[in-house]
Amino acid sequence: MIYELRIYRCIPGRLPALLKRFENATLKLWDKHGIRQAGFWTTLIGESNMDLTYMLKWESLAEREQKWAAFMSDPAWQSARADSEKDGQIVANITSSFLTPTAFSAAK
Repeated sequence: MIYELRIYRCIPGRLPALLKRFENATLKLWDKHGIRQAGFWTTLIGESNMDLTYMLKWESLAEREQKWAAFMSDPAWQSARADSEKDGQIVANITSSFLTPTAFSAAK
């Protein structure tokens, strides 16, 4: 199993719009494309309270490339993204890391 850690740093004041987009559109589209989440978090205490952090679970990098490409090119995603950004850009930047569990990790 491979985990993808993604951190979205929002434009100030735009985190609620990002959360709404995930809750109302993105997660349904991920289900359609077989994308599995491991969890979502907002920052209570830390560098920025404008971050959304989440993890995705993949069987392999090849699975990730295939499913992510299908999701990103889905007209329903492109429409949902455009609609959510009609009042302006939401995300300032995104970081992504791919992680593998250690032998002693609770996550496998």
